[in-house]
Amino acid sequence: MTDHPGASGMTPREGCSMSWAGAFDPSSAVLSSPPATALDVDVAATDANRTGWLWRTSRAMVVAARNLWCLSWLVVLLAVVTAIPLLQILVLGYLLLVAGRLANGETFRHSLPGLAAAGKIGVIAASLGIASLPIRLLVHWESVVAIIEPNSQTATLLRLVTILVSVLTTVYLWWAWVRGGQLRHFVWPEPIRFFRNAWRPSLWTDAADSFWRFLVSLRLPMLFWLGLRGAVGTLIWLLPAMLIMIVTRDGQRAAAGLVGVAALILLGLVLMTLPMLQAHFAAENCLRAIFQWRRVRRDLAYAPWSYAAAMLLTLVVLPLPLYLLKVEATPQEITWLPCVVFVAFMLPARIATGLALRRCRRLRVEASESGQPSRSRLRENWDFLSRWGVRLLVVPAIVLVYLVVLGASQYTSWDGVDTWVRQHALLVPVPFVGL
Repeated sequence: MTDHPGASGMTPREGCSMSWAGAFDPSSAVLSSPPATALDVDVAATDANRTGWLWRTSRAMVVAARNLWCLSWLVVLLAVVTAIPLLQILVLGYLLLVAGRLANGETFRHSLPGLAAAGKIGVIAASLGIASLPIRLLVHWESVVAIIEPNSQTATLLRLVTILVSVLTTVYLWWAWVRGGQLRHFVWPEPIRFFRNAWRPSLWTDAADSFWRFLVSLRLPMLFWLGLRGAVGTLIWLLPAMLIMIVTRDGQRAAAGLVGVAALILLGLVLMTLPMLQAHFAAENCLRAIFQWRRVRRDLAYAPWSYAAAMLLTLVVLPLPLYLLKVEATPQEITWLPCVVFVAFMLPARIATGLALRRCRRLRVEASESGQPSRSRLRENWDFLSRWGVRLLVVPAIVLVYLVVLGASQYTSWDGVDTWVRQHALLVPVPFVGL
């Protein structure tokens, strides 16, 4: 009687193993193979888990490297746009959009729109840089030969080779971009497909349509409108800072000093909530939301320590070191370089405010759905101390540190007293150009 292949506890692959005699006999595979023991099963399971762990680890490393590449180029592109005066509003709109989407409960990838597109643009830029190296070298050689032996055959030959390499490189890069601009498209050019489709007019029209769809997917008008409304609402809240700037320029009378002190206290009260108001405005996508002070304050009471951590990052840890880059004006040709640092520091600050507001909202919803559950006396005391301790001590201390550095920066920053309004922690993250 023939047993079922799985009756001995072995899978078909384990039953069909080579016998110690050497030749493989399918008819005696089950009889010749020793029965699988518990140790063999454990070893096989361990090997499978080890292989799965290695695969998951390697895949996680590849995904992390790709995300880091995309995030780095996103920061670079935002910095380049930040260096352009009128388009700076786009960057402010993007940062507000990130905070607003996180506050609404979106994932990180969905809260960073254009992340994959930034990585693709980075691949294209890197391919341009790498492809230009041999062309630059040939141009240099041709210029040297033209100086040493003008009108010689060697100079003419090098000039023709340079032109030929430039044309071939341009075609190669264009073909890779048309196929999608991924890394694999630059590695393998698919020559058969090129000679089959490159001459077809449909390829050119499809490339133009793809480029147009890419521009539409950036949603630049939406970002500009969001940034413009956010800037207007923020500047309205910063009216005390404007008043301080005015009395500082004309501080000869004693009344100006009193007005300045009152405006400074009012500015401190505004700064205690303004970063969260900006995130709330972006989440609601309504200009009136940036003035809903009571609603945001009620939400912040549900997660006071998350609120305090976000304020610490937004007003102290991340923006204050950037004032060192505002001591001396940057040459216009390299304005985008310090903008890279500003964007790289302020993007995490917006992420922190969005996450803090999301936690506050989630806890508020959970509390409203569950009613008023019975809590211990110790828990109630801790919540009370946390709420009022953060509101009366922690956050005011954070704002005080920020105001001290902000006030000192009017004597060290290139902007002078305008630094009271040009706050990169709240407006465009740029050292000198723009708001």
